[in-house]
Amino acid sequence: MRSENEDNIDHDTVISFGNEWNRFDQSRMTQSEIENGFNEYFDIFPWDLINSGSIGFDMGCGSGRWARFVSPKVGHLNCVEPSDAINIAERELYGFKNISFIRGSVTNNNLTNESQDFGYSIGVLHHIPNTRLAIKSCVKLLKSGSPFLLYIYYALDNRSIFFKITWRASNLMRKVISKLPLFIRNIVTDIVAVTIYMPLSILSNILEKIGINTANIPLSYYKNRSFYTMRTDSRDRLGTPLEQRFTKDQIKEMMTESGLGEIVFSTHAPFWCAVGIKK
Repeated sequence: MRSENEDNIDHDTVISFGNEWNRFDQSRMTQSEIENGFNEYFDIFPWDLINSGSIGFDMGCGSGRWARFVSPKVGHLNCVEPSDAINIAERELYGFKNISFIRGSVTNNNLTNESQDFGYSIGVLHHIPNTRLAIKSCVKLLKSGSPFLLYIYYALDNRSIFFKITWRASNLMRKVISKLPLFIRNIVTDIVAVTIYMPLSILSNILEKIGINTANIPLSYYKNRSFYTMRTDSRDRLGTPLEQRFTKDQIKEMMTESGLGEIVFSTHAPFWCAVGIKK
């Protein structure tokens, strides 16, 4: 039997995400909101490097919300997910005949090294004990010349001191909330969505309409997001046991060490999205 360290997973975090995606399977989001989110993450992805015959992977697919956009563009997509959310992805993507659903981790997923034409991992690698090793594990699956897109939580390296202080306070909240029983955890994060996410998003929306820059207001990213998304992200941000954050330079260094070149970072939120090509 493989140990938790060998699989490079944190079981409490895996259970937490299984609960989150079961509760927020994204079926209540509008198509336009999901599509806007996809475009934010994938706008730097080099689509010209893949085609209708390409085979790739979605590492940590969750409910499969991004796979539904990628699948029609490629030959086959391997959706890998360690939690119970793999069952939700399979249900939500029923009818997509070119998708395989694999319950596994970054290091244990039945995919052969150097077999994939592309890969992506959105919002996953910072929830893994050894993020550096996780990136290497993903890159090993790729053929030379294949792109890998990732989104990893930033260390607020491009933000003000006020922003960083606010994050430190929220991280203290996370350390407490993430230890609560799942039922109570869900209630508390919903309360946070109502009392913190929503007011700040409304304020940001109002200020933007009168011409005031809201970039330095915490949670201004949600000014055009639905309350459903706020609830989902509040649960994600405050209810997850393991979270790590990295600067842009740290992410670039890990990607380079993993064998990626031609690295490009997105210039807009969410930070940091980056893509590299396997050497």
